[in-house]
Amino acid sequence: MISQFFVLSQRGDHIVFRDYRGEVPKGSAEIFFRKVKFWNDDEAEEAPPVFNVDGVNYIHVKVAGLFFVVTTMVNVSPSLLLELLQRIARVTKDYLGVLNEDSLRKNFILVYELLDEVIDFGYPQTTSTEVLKSYIFNEPIMVDAGRLPPLGPAAMFMQGTKRMPGTAVTKSVVATEPGGKKREEIFVDIIERISVTFSSSGYILTSEIDGTIQMKSYLTGNPEIRLALNEDLSIGRTGSSSYDYRSSSGGGAVILDDCNFHESVHLDSFDIDRTLHLIPPDGEFAVMNYRITQEFKPPFRVTALIEEAGPSRAEVLLKIRADFSANVTANTIVVQMPVPSYTMRASFELEAGAIVGGSEHTLRAKLTFSQESHGNLTKEAGPVNMNFTIPMYNTSKLQFSVIQD
Repeated sequence: MISQFFVLSQRGDHIVFRDYRGEVPKGSAEIFFRKVKFWNDDEAEEAPPVFNVDGVNYIHVKVAGLFFVVTTMVNVSPSLLLELLQRIARVTKDYLGVLNEDSLRKNFILVYELLDEVIDFGYPQTTSTEVLKSYIFNEPIMVDAGRLPPLGPAAMFMQGTKRMPGTAVTKSVVATEPGGKKREEIFVDIIERISVTFSSSGYILTSEIDGTIQMKSYLTGNPEIRLALNEDLSIGRTGSSSYDYRSSSGGGAVILDDCNFHESVHLDSFDIDRTLHLIPPDGEFAVMNYRITQEFKPPFRVTALIEEAGPSRAEVLLKIRADFSANVTANTIVVQMPVPSYTMRASFELEAGAIVGGSEHTLRAKLTFSQESHGNLTKEAGPVNMNFTIPMYNTSKLQFSVIQD
């Protein structure tokens, strides 16, 4: 089924390469990277996850700045291979603790050992971290979690010089503490992806939250865990705002449009007391995925203004206001704003300062075009995209407590 599997860096360097069948011509990795690097089909910004070149199907995902790729000569379900690639990336992260180019290079023997168990002659066998423990014997070489690849030129707002990943869990599931002791720990985190569309006057047009309750377990003996959520949690649209403060705790009722759970979760008492019962498997996994499309208060309010400053020039004014408590600080903030395709040069002026609650920051940019603008600049520029991390804060007000029986 799978002809080849390889992992490439952002520069196109081979980090991991395995040829299972020998049916794909040599140089497939170079062909893939060149195609992705210079993809310009229908003016798309990025290459699609699945494409065909000279009869070879290339399926890839990009995780932590790395390209995880499989090739095949036969007609295979793309969704199956995309899911397989995501699981390979996840199980690799479970064993290495941190997934980046440095950790893969230092642990290439362990990575190849994992691949030999996950895929046999092109056929997937298992991607369970717990099952693989019986067959993997190499110990991981731990790397510094802060050594992540630098951001591109879109990094307009950055706090500090050391970037930390979104989850604080950066240790291998098979590593032990000094002295050979086994850690008895469990980490639970809420990660939310927010999509908000503002009008030119700053009003919210559309808003959505895609959230995940992420868990990573280091417990021995597979004990049962109870995860208690908000008692006033409700599922299904009611037509009301999820930002109405109606609960006795003052935090507001949490209303989810829909949700799904990991296969290890038992929902016997979920409708009664909003408690999840599960026996967590080894490694990192999503306990629950949920979606909210009702009104909520976003942590940032973004206002963008672009005006012509001449026949081949324009000025951009971008204001970002932090609408959260002053005792909370946002970090690892990246702001992206696409500009017209004929932009030749851009210069920036950025107000410095920490992104703390209640503060406002302004970015001014001067754009120089290679030709006169004959269209509507507001339609050719944008939309503005923000990526950020706010520790100990979540927009949905979803809360949890872990109880070990």
